[in-house]
This record gives sequence, structure tokens and C-alpha cells, in this order.
Amino acid sequence: MAKTLLDQLKEVTVVVADTGDIQAIETFTPQDATTNPSLITAAAQMPQYQEIVDTTLRLAREKLGKDAPAFEVAKLAFDRLAVAFGIQILKIVPGRVSTEVDARLSYDTDATIEKGRYLISEYEAAGISRDRVLIKIASTWEGIKAAEVLEKEGIHCNLTLLFGLHQAIACGDAGVTLISPFVGRILDWYVKETGKDYTSTEDPGVQSVTEIYNYYKKFGYKTEVMGASFRNIGEICELAGCDLLTISPKLLDNLKATEADLPRKLDPAIAASLDIEKLTIDQATFDEMHAADRMASEKLSEGIQGFTKALETLEKLLAERLEQIEGTAVVCNAAADIFKSYDLDGDGLITREEWLGTDAVFDALDVNHDGKITAQEMVAGLGALVC
Repeated sequence: MAKTLLDQLKEVTVVVADTGDIQAIETFTPQDATTNPSLITAAAQMPQYQEIVDTTLRLAREKLGKDAPAFEVAKLAFDRLAVAFGIQILKIVPGRVSTEVDARLSYDTDATIEKGRYLISEYEAAGISRDRVLIKIASTWEGIKAAEVLEKEGIHCNLTLLFGLHQAIACGDAGVTLISPFVGRILDWYVKETGKDYTSTEDPGVQSVTEIYNYYKKFGYKTEVMGASFRNIGEICELAGCDLLTISPKLLDNLKATEADLPRKLDPAIAASLDIEKLTIDQATFDEMHAADRMASEKLSEGIQGFTKALETLEKLLAERLEQIEGTAVVCNAAADIFKSYDLDGDGLITREEWLGTDAVFDALDVNHDGKITAQEMVAGLGALVC
């Protein structure tokens, strides 16, 4: 019997589910899973997770007291909700879950360290070993330095929004556990810049991850490479053999439904034979290389902006849900308000570039798969909420 692409991929790469939907994780049985605010926002709208959301909000209210404003309760509830979903996910996956630090702290080393310690303390209070949790941090210089401190304390980190070799080397030098280079977002930038259609082998995102993987294996870095943010299964197949790949449910389903040979493309033995220059990355060099790489500079800034917007959206929804629970809400359509905040040019459509948040959520809302989200699709996906 022929093997599916997903079965073959799992033989050479650890498959990670890029979703907060626990049912999707049960379906695809990945080793690890990763979440972030936009994924949790999508999951939090699903009826099957309402009890988790409501319990988390009530506990946050008890912690802060009855006079605390709803938005303050929502901020506390976000961290606890991320951990609550993480705990549920860890009941299914045998490996680790990634939980994200507030993107608004991306340029604050001390605050990132404090938040990372707090998240781990919440997991440990629930009886979860820190070895099963990755603290997800943006790959700014400040974020990398925070991860270096946390790693020395036994708190493992996943450095995300990574678009350039300079970021990857700095992460490896800092001893971080894992990095998440964003394949699809790199491709998006080059397609927009050049207007060219790229094959999977020419894909700039694929080439970037291949370069990082080979560099790490050539020089013996222990940091794992987890390719992320895929646009199609061709990109995934070109990275077969990468340490890990985090994949949306839609693409996991495509891989599961396809029977074809999947040769290994990335291999430590091949990397060891390559002629690669060893680089030293201090902050001055990092800043210089980052400024020279317009794609990496723009995509890192854009990604932080997108994750921040997703977090603010989730906090707004949580505050509205709290008011509903407590009987202080009035009815309105919050989904329409959220749509307006993402429709940057006001043309009535949200493109992938405007969305800025997680690809898995965009794909879930983009019902007809035309690369745009309409107001109707947003309302259908998130529903008429209470505020």
C-alpha cells in the first residue's frame, strides 16, 4: 500500500500542528503543537471551547477583584487562556507546545524574560514540566538576548518571526532550543516585489530555510530548525528532512490525502560536506545585516505588528465575553468591527498582507480560498459577538 506524503514526512521530520484547534490536533496526531493569539482567537469562537474561555475569565476576575475593568481582566485572562489551551494540547501530543510571549514586548529584553518566567510558572503550577513547553519570542536582538537568559534557567524557547541568516546565527549562538523561519511570508515578499511565480525549488523561503539548516548542521549548532508559514505542500516537500515543520490543518489534510514519493531534501551529511563561511554576529553586525536585508526588516516589523493586532483583538473579544457573562453587555456585531481594523485600505477586503496574523486563521476564514477575506466570511467565521 502506498504511503501518503504525511506518513513519509513524519519518517524524516517532526510534524507540528500550527493550530489552537484541539480537534484538528487529534486528527493529525503531530508530535508537537504551536499556538499564538490569532490561533487562540479562532479557537475561542468555537462552541466546544467556550467552557475553557469562560472558566479562564472567571478565574481572572477572581484574581483581580470585582472592581477591575474588563480590559484588565482580559489581559490577565489571555496569558492564562494560552496556558489553558496549551495544557489541553499537551494531553494529546507526546511532545511540546509553544506558547507566545506578548508581541508588544518584542523590543524589551527584561519584560520578555519576566513574561517567559511567568508562563512557565503557570504551566508548572498545573503540573506540566518545563521540558514540554517552548516560550515563543520574536527574533529581535532584544528577544534573542531574553531567550539566552531563559535558556540558562532551563526555560526552552522558540524564536519566531525569523527571516534572515543573521537572526538564525544569533539564535544559535544564544543557545535557543528552536527557531521558526517563516517560509511563506518570505515568498509573499518576493512575489510582491518581483511579480514572479516561483517553483518550489526556486522558492526564496525554501532557500532561506535550507541555508539556515545547512549552516546549523555544518557548524554543529544544537538549535533545531522548524520551518513555518507554508503556502503550499510543494514548499513542505522541498524541506523534507528539516528538524521540524509546523503546518496548518489545511495543508496537513492535503499531505494526508496525497500518495506520492517524498525524497529527503535536507540532510546533516550533505550539510557537513558544504563549503560555508562561519560568521560572528554581535549586536552591531546583527543591526547592520538586518538593515541591509529589506525583506527581513520589513517582515519582522510587519509580523510583530500583526501579532500585536491579533492579541489586541483577542483581548477585546475576551473583555466582551466577560461583560456578557457578567450581564453588563449590549448586543453588537464585533466581528464587523474586527474586520474594519484589518481592512487597512478600506476596500472591503482583507488580503493576506493586510491580515498580518497567522496563516492558519487566514486560511480558515478565507472560505472560497481566493486569497481575500470578505466581511461576510469574517462574520461567518467569528460570528456575531457581544460587546
